Order: sequence, then C-alpha cells, then structure tokens
Amino acid sequence: MGKAKKKVSYISVPSQIISSLSSSSLHYLLISPKKSSPNPTSKSLLPFFSCRTLASFLLLFILLGFLTTAFHLDRLSPHPCDSVPPDRLEPPVMDGDHSSWAGEFWEQPHGLGYRPCLEFSDEYRDASAALVSDRRRYLLVVVSGGMNQQRNQIVDAVVIARILGASLVVPVLQVNVIWGDESEFSDIFDLDHFKKVLADDVHIVSSLPSTHIMTRPAVERRTPLHVSAEWIRSRYLKRINRDGVLLLRGLDSRLSKDLPSDLQKLRCKVAFHALKFAPALSELGTKIANRMHSKGPYLALHLRMEKDVWVRTGCLPGLSYEFDEMVTDERKRRPELLTARSNMSYHERKLAGLCPLNTVEVAMLLKALGAMKSTRIYWAGGEPLGGKQALQPLMDQFPHFYNKEDLALPGELEPYAGRASFMAAIDHIVSERSDVFMASHGGNMGHAIQGQRAYAGHKKFITPNKRQMLPYFVNSSNIPESEFNRVIKELHRDSLGQPELRTSKAGRDVTKYPVPECMCK
Repeated sequence: MGKAKKKVSYISVPSQIISSLSSSSLHYLLISPKKSSPNPTSKSLLPFFSCRTLASFLLLFILLGFLTTAFHLDRLSPHPCDSVPPDRLEPPVMDGDHSSWAGEFWEQPHGLGYRPCLEFSDEYRDASAALVSDRRRYLLVVVSGGMNQQRNQIVDAVVIARILGASLVVPVLQVNVIWGDESEFSDIFDLDHFKKVLADDVHIVSSLPSTHIMTRPAVERRTPLHVSAEWIRSRYLKRINRDGVLLLRGLDSRLSKDLPSDLQKLRCKVAFHALKFAPALSELGTKIANRMHSKGPYLALHLRMEKDVWVRTGCLPGLSYEFDEMVTDERKRRPELLTARSNMSYHERKLAGLCPLNTVEVAMLLKALGAMKSTRIYWAGGEPLGGKQALQPLMDQFPHFYNKEDLALPGELEPYAGRASFMAAIDHIVSERSDVFMASHGGNMGHAIQGQRAYAGHKKFITPNKRQMLPYFVNSSNIPESEFNRVIKELHRDSLGQPELRTSKAGRDVTKYPVPECMCK
C-alpha cells in the first residue's frame, strides 16, 4: 500500500491582523524552522514548539490583531455599529457654507404620534348603503375661483350631497374671469379615482341620467356663510325631493367649519384621499419635484406678490414709488376689489400682519430661522409685480432659486400654456413634496398644503408670525444679528407645523387642522 498523504490545514487570517503584526513575528509564523540533528537540548524543547503550542501563539496574535483593528475603527467613527444609508450621508461643504443637508432648518416638528384615522360611526356606515343606491335626487354644483379655491368647494359639495342623500353630478368648474381658464374637472383631477374612493359615501355621476335631464332644477345662488347641516336639510331637502335636481353656485365658505364628526371625516376623505390630480399632471409635477430633490432637501416658498394680491389686501409692494402708485391707482379705480379692512391705512395693515411679506422680509426671516446660502428654494405662484426686480433681494441671499419654468425640460409645459389651473396644480404637487414649506401670505393654496402636510405626519410648515416679528424687522439695523436671530426663532418656536387641535379655536377648517377628527394617536 502506498504511503498516506499528510493532511495540510490552513487558517485564514484577516489582512488587518497581518498588517498589525511585526515583520519578525510574521516571518516566524510563516517560515518553518530548519531541521537540525537531534540533541538533548532540542528534545527538551520539543513540547514547547509542538503544533499545539504554535496554534496557541497564532490565536494570541489573532486576538491582539482584532483588538488593534477595533481600536483603530473606533477612532474613525463615534458610532462604529451604526449603519448609515449612502443617500443620508452629509454632503461636502459648499461655497463656504455647510451643506443644506445639515442644520436645524431642516429639522421636522414632532408629530406627537398622530396618524390618519378615518373611522366612521356605525350609524354613518349603516346609512351609506341606502344613500348611495338612491337615484331620486341629484345635486349640481358650479365651483368658482382659482384651482385651490375650487378644490375647497368640491370638498363641501360632496358633504352637502351626503347631507341631502343626493347623487352628486361631477362639479362644473366655472371659467375663471381673471385667467380665462376653461379646464374641466377631469382635466385637473383623476375622475375615476374620485368616484372610486367615495363610492361608499356618495353616488357620483358624470352627468344627469335621462330620467332627470329634462328636469328644470331648483337654483340657489345665495347660500349664507357658514350654514349648518340642519340648515342645509331644512332649506334644500324639500326642494330637491320635489324637483329631483338642485343647482348650487358659489359654495366658497358657505358650509360651516363645525360639522358633526362623520361629516368632518368625510371632508378629510375628499381632500386627502379622493381629490388626486390627473395622471399627466401628477407625473409632471412629480418629475419636477424629483429634480429639486436630486441634490438634497428643498424649501417650497409660495410667494403672494401678484398685482391683484397687493390691490386686494390694501398693501403696497414697496419696490419703488412707481409700483406703489400703480397699485394705489388700481385700488381707487376698483374699490370693490379691496378685501382688507378699508378703515385701516397701509402702515396699520402692515403692522397688524395683514400684508404679504416682500422678498426682503422673506429673506430676513429665512436667514434668521437658519436657512443658509446654499439652501435650494422652489418658488410657487404667479408672476410677481415688478418681475425679476421684485425677486432680486431673495435671489441675492439664496442663489439656488428655481420655479417650474426653470426645472421643466423643453416642451414639457407647452401643453399647459395659458392654463392657470394646470400651473397651480404643478406648484401644488412640488410644494406638497418639499421638505419645508412657507407662504409669504395666507391663501387657499397655503391652507391646502398645511392640511396635507399635517395629514402626512406633520411635515415642517413655517407660518410667519408677521404681527410680532415686523417691529423687529423695522429696527433690525439696531439689533445684533445673533440677538435678532434668537428673537425670531423664539417667535416661531410654535409655528413650524406642530400638531394643533382644530377645536382650540372656533371656525377652523378640518382640512387645514385635521386633529382630532381625522388624526389620532
């Protein structure tokens, strides 16, 4: 029989350990000692240099190597066991400022554990089957104003249809007299999604059925402000039962903000789930938002600086004498446009917090709240009075300043040219997806975004505390910058999108403050 081959075993040693050993130690471990003639001395040393002993030495060196490696790794990272995704690593410093990923400006408010919860009562659910199968009553609604104003009226139209137990004909969007936009509901919103989400709440049809198409509807043009569900039933139920069709116009702020809990939940269901933008609009808006996000977080800023805004608020843009005179003359020609308190002067309105912030004030506020020069801003809104001149103070402080025209690829916006509702929808989508949102003045878009960000987990939403901060702005040259920033931050400590109870103030809209009816812990 041939001689059996001797088995050879190998031990793999990490490279960090090998590099930590001295060259002499490594040489000793890897080079076999030369054979020598046996003598008494060598025989006495054999137990010490047996294979078992060598293995013990090797294990000792491995242990020392691991300890050395761990020590070096610990020196490199304060949290060596943390796993940080590549997309969350802090980018390098740019232009002398820390990257826009860092800093308190991007910190999100504590949501206090609130989550959406639209649990309707047993009574509501039991009544639903009979209501959605009823085909005797139909509600026609014409909604007016800009896209976000129309959106609010659509929410209330669904609620009124539920109160009356009527089928809702898809709301008609009135042609906007200012922009001349002739968009229809299905151009702006996803009609199939709208019907599907509300299928258990209200029966929605695209048009009147043949049984009612020749019916002359009962028309109501002057619904009072803030009416209750009981008022709706007492006023309209008998008429819609008699005529089969009821036509309502001008629903803006007509329905009370304080309704029974189930109807408040229905408002939230319409606003936050059913009213989804049409697929083409949603896709384009998402693309533009992704382009903003591709280089990090961004702030969406809704600038209310159009000519009609200055005229309606009774305020002045402060750009120059010529622009102030332009606004004043327009207001004198059309006094009916003034929606602010007519007995107050411009300066009184300004200090009362009733005027939009101009770009100088916006820049001062953002800097005081911690926004750095590298902060990327998406600005939403129409063309400001004064054009680029009006925007320049903000652009000087924050050069990474973009709108949809800057971010869209050639030809992407062409299908929507001259259609203000489409442009407003794109601004809405990009603003909703931003990391931080702020509006220079209140309005329907700001209110809608505030509610959606709250419902999405209370994403940061800055509400400028204009009444309290403007005196400091006026005297800012006499206040050290560090003190000015401290005061402004303190004034906005509770104005960053934290959960607020709708019921803490009368008349609050549940689609702006969804706690507690539509969100719970």
